[in-house]
Amino acid sequence: MDAVQVGFWVVVMLVALAIAFDFMNGFHDAANSIATVVSTGVLKPQQAVLFAATFNFVAIFVFHLKVAATVGKGIVVPGVVDHYVVFGALIGAIAWNVITWFYGIPSSSSHALIGGIVGATLAKAGSSALIGSGILKTVAFIFVSPLLGFLLGSLLMVVVAHLFRRTSPLLVDNWFRRLQLVSAGLYSLGHGGNDAQKTIGIIWMLLIGSGYAAATDTAPPTWVIWACYIAIAVGTMFGGWRIVKTMGQRITKLKPVGGFCAETGGAMTLFLATGLGIPVSTTHTITGAIVGVGSTRRASAVRWGVAGNIVWAWIFTIPASAFIAAVFYWVGLQIF
Repeated sequence: MDAVQVGFWVVVMLVALAIAFDFMNGFHDAANSIATVVSTGVLKPQQAVLFAATFNFVAIFVFHLKVAATVGKGIVVPGVVDHYVVFGALIGAIAWNVITWFYGIPSSSSHALIGGIVGATLAKAGSSALIGSGILKTVAFIFVSPLLGFLLGSLLMVVVAHLFRRTSPLLVDNWFRRLQLVSAGLYSLGHGGNDAQKTIGIIWMLLIGSGYAAATDTAPPTWVIWACYIAIAVGTMFGGWRIVKTMGQRITKLKPVGGFCAETGGAMTLFLATGLGIPVSTTHTITGAIVGVGSTRRASAVRWGVAGNIVWAWIFTIPASAFIAAVFYWVGLQIF
């Protein structure tokens, strides 16, 4: 088999690996979209995953590909990425996702992927190959997205509590059971719009690096876009139930009104970030919003020990996935 054929099949394998990561992203992050709506009893688990998966896919018609452009062209200097870098990045991200899923820790698939790209690039070419502005805004939103989710979730909860202070709890519960379908749909839309584009970005990066797409292209091939949105929707349909329990029950107990405020605050954050082309963590965002809602009742309503463990997972995600990616960059050199 000649070098061109080997290159083609290596690219095919890596595209398949990226699609597998996208599927796992949906599977791993399903909890972000459905934990509150399941824990409040508005939807049964099977109904919730189908609901979320539908809106994950519908996002293909709503959002521009600004996040994909950031990942595909805004993290690493053009010309540095090759199939070894992409291989290391994907293995680093997938491995960290599997570890955190196994232990039921809601870490960020997004930052695992960014960490993987950074680690594999450092192993190949050092820090000079990284684009500081792209990494800086991604790292900044590790802190901004949960804080904004917290702020919006808690603010919405205070406003709603004031507006409905004279309404019977039963009536409020009935209304917000219906409204939570709207908020869950919006959050799932934001989840699909931001997360699917990260995989679109890395496949686009691979195609540019291997010569199957031009760096001057303004958008990735259409088949890449459709494949990634389908993969994340199917992954969401399978759901990560270990993480659903952590997100929906262990951080704080939620009622439908709290679920509505958390999801709406989280969705607003995701829409903003996606519009700005910033790859953010849907996990960080919804966790911040849930904690914000819980804290409006009283500080003790939030299990801060659980929240603290989640924060430690956030801190370790990028360096851990970067380390694994760097190791597998060198492994890839021996394989391909």
